[in-house]
Amino acid sequence: MSVEVHVRRGDAIVPILPALARLRIEIFREFPYLYDGDLAYEGEYLARYAERPGALIVTAEVATEAGAPEVVGASTGVPLAQELEVLQRPFLDAGLDVGAYFYGGESILRTSHRGRGIYAKFLDAREEHARALGHAMLTFCAVERPKDHPRRPVDYVPLDDVWRHFGYTPRPTLRTSFRWRDVDAAEETEHPMVFWEKSLV
Repeated sequence: MSVEVHVRRGDAIVPILPALARLRIEIFREFPYLYDGDLAYEGEYLARYAERPGALIVTAEVATEAGAPEVVGASTGVPLAQELEVLQRPFLDAGLDVGAYFYGGESILRTSHRGRGIYAKFLDAREEHARALGHAMLTFCAVERPKDHPRRPVDYVPLDDVWRHFGYTPRPTLRTSFRWRDVDAAEETEHPMVFWEKSLV
């Protein structure tokens, strides 16, 4: 089944928000995030991409018999200056120009559609958009889990080598954390996140 990749901005984002909320919960239940998501929170979180100037969502969609396309993957992004303070703070504390950075929120894809070059299309579209807005750097952050985590699959392969392949490097001195409830936890806990970055010039 063929997959179409679309770049959505502003009002064009709104129709796919419910599907994207469900997809985020589905994908982020996997290791390393183990995120026990909530549809109400996801809807609120994602709606900001339709509201903020400069934001985009790149979607991977397949046709269905019902007519409406099915979202099987997505990549999000927004200027870092429009992001949450918890994401801006590490850069501000390091004396870096927040305005120079475009922030990549997530790139998610169903297992059934991986290995087809879609991830590369996501990153290319996001970088092209960031350059068009005049950003010199693209950054994202990823959760850090201990290597001996009890829920780490025996065949788990981190995406570090993939990110390096596309020109991203980790910045261990730029760190933040987010709270969420893991799938096997009763309460929310802090999760350390480390930033990666790539020069766009």
